[in-house]
Amino acid sequence: MRRVSVSPPSRKTSDEASAQTSAQTSGQQRPPGPAAGREAAGRRPGGRGAELAAAGAAAALFAAAALVGAAINDDDVLHMSWPPVFGNWEPHAGPGTPAALLVAALLVAAGPRSARRLPWRGLPLATACASLAWVWSLALVDGWRDGVVDRLATGEEYLTVVDEIHGTGGFLRTFTDHILLHSPDNWPAHVAGHPPGATLTFVLLDRIGLGGGAWASAFVITAAASAAAAVLLTLRVVAGEETARRAAPFLALAPGAVWLGASADAYFAAVAAWAVALLALATGRDAGRARRIAAALGSGLLFGLLLYLSYGLVLMGLVALAVLLLARDARPLPWVVLGILPWVVAFTAAGFWWFDGYSTLHERYYQGVGGVRPYGYFVWANLAVQVLSVGLATAAGLARAARRPRTPPAVLVGAAACAMLLADLSGMSKAETERIWLPFALWLLPATALLDRRGTRGWLAAQAVLALAVNHLLTTRW
Repeated sequence: MRRVSVSPPSRKTSDEASAQTSAQTSGQQRPPGPAAGREAAGRRPGGRGAELAAAGAAAALFAAAALVGAAINDDDVLHMSWPPVFGNWEPHAGPGTPAALLVAALLVAAGPRSARRLPWRGLPLATACASLAWVWSLALVDGWRDGVVDRLATGEEYLTVVDEIHGTGGFLRTFTDHILLHSPDNWPAHVAGHPPGATLTFVLLDRIGLGGGAWASAFVITAAASAAAAVLLTLRVVAGEETARRAAPFLALAPGAVWLGASADAYFAAVAAWAVALLALATGRDAGRARRIAAALGSGLLFGLLLYLSYGLVLMGLVALAVLLLARDARPLPWVVLGILPWVVAFTAAGFWWFDGYSTLHERYYQGVGGVRPYGYFVWANLAVQVLSVGLATAAGLARAARRPRTPPAVLVGAAACAMLLADLSGMSKAETERIWLPFALWLLPATALLDRRGTRGWLAAQAVLALAVNHLLTTRW
């Protein structure tokens, strides 16, 4: 039997009392179990100096990457205009500016209280809707065409090849033949850089009547916003409802929204998030056996799809492992594997072998700018640019997590950080990681649940200001 840590009444903190009041207000009982006892460890007051120091260190790291990048980029050795960010310095405003300011102000002012008081059943949906408003408003800062319509339809993007694909069978059989730069009719960078499932997603949208850049962007933005709800559901299972509620405003107001609208990596992030969320739900003890099996199979189907959306996201297995460890439950694993198998069988039978695709992509990567960009700079600048994706509040939360590494939020974000570090050390991501690593960055945000409650609005404001500054001062591109 698991033991639940209970503090004596005389030592109850004000935050714990607030947690009880919140649970009573929501009209729901928090699920019993070790998570309920452990989550109190993430609510100890104090340590605000350490939080500020961690945020300052993160800002200094980014500043160092910008200064060093500018110094060594005289001959365009980095192949980017404003390192470590893949974008251009171009201060601007647009039709989304007023909406972005309004959404930010509302979430900073009302987000924490709403997250505490809303009934749990409505909170994931409310968080996803808030995220949707935030992502759309930031996308429209660049205008309808530049910010939405052309994002996935020009340059090296997926929609540029949709009209060339006639039949899935031929496309999959010959997909690997067109990855290398010297191959005939080689694929654009983003098509070549991912398994064929990514491109087939947009082919499917086109074939069902949702063709063009506007529909593609609307699809990825909607999917991306739903990821906030997936992380919230996962947190409730592995860390308790109070922890999930504390993280909710930060998930809605994520600085990474600058790149969630609209890039295909935002869609990948959503698939990964829901795969993890369903896995967490499959470990829940409140659901019946049939529901747990269905959740595990659904998780497997999404993890299987993820394999054919992005090679690097095989590292999301570390986050999945963290969920199983926190739940102390390996029973969903056979059903997850069963859900993955149909994708592997279908793609292999159709002519695409995953390992051939990855090895050929590795060769192409070093044929292009990936082969000349200096590893010594990007191996740390890739991490520095994540400050813009996850924000200073997350950096402060990571400092808290480092001090209490056994708390559930710390274990979860630790797994995501390990996945990010492995992707970094691989050398297959040099620049653009503020976009490419969105699926990992999303799972660093739960660190904000460990922040001192007294500073919540201040940290939310810092997150919003950062995203607004990036979106209005730079024109991001990929």
